[in-house]
Amino acid sequence: MGNVVRLDRRQPRRPGAAAPGRAAPAVTPLWREALGRQLRGEREFRGERIADVAGRAGLSPQYLSELERGKKDPSSEMLEALAGALDLAVVDLTRRTSTQLMAVAPAQRGSGQVLLAA
Repeated sequence: MGNVVRLDRRQPRRPGAAAPGRAAPAVTPLWREALGRQLRGEREFRGERIADVAGRAGLSPQYLSELERGKKDPSSEMLEALAGALDLAVVDLTRRTSTQLMAVAPAQRGSGQVLLAA
């Protein structure tokens, strides 16, 4: 669940390799990465430790750390628990995360097919 490989039909190249004479393309952040940044930002804004928020949400500090680093995708139940622990509604947390993703320049958002490697 780690790598995202974009399928580009124009010209076969190694994933991540730049075209000759061009800089490497920017990669659109994944939802879990944007959510992790948002969770960490909300926690730090409140001046709380990972252990504080994790305890209120009913999960381990290690798991919250993995979420904040964008390594794990939380279930809807976990998202609800985390939002509640941060005194937010799920819709507010997801809206803030979506706003982060929308801030990425349209040319960087990518379009077309994406292959998720297991």
